[in-house]
Amino acid sequence: MFPVLGFQELLVILLICVLVFGAKKLPEIGSGLAKGIKSFKKGLSTDSDELPEKKEEPVATATGKPADGDQA
Repeated sequence: MFPVLGFQELLVILLICVLVFGAKKLPEIGSGLAKGIKSFKKGLSTDSDELPEKKEEPVATATGKPADGDQA
């Protein structure tokens, strides 16, 4: 399905990245990508039981009646 990347292909990709982003930016990009992946995995691993349940209560007006969007 996907071709296996060999050493030469990876070397060409790395060379293109260095030319596009520069040698100083590559570590910053790598650390940002790692933090993003870690945060994504943490978000996936949280169970729905741990999340607090939000209860929605109806909003009442000053007259005590439920608020309608059409009233002026």
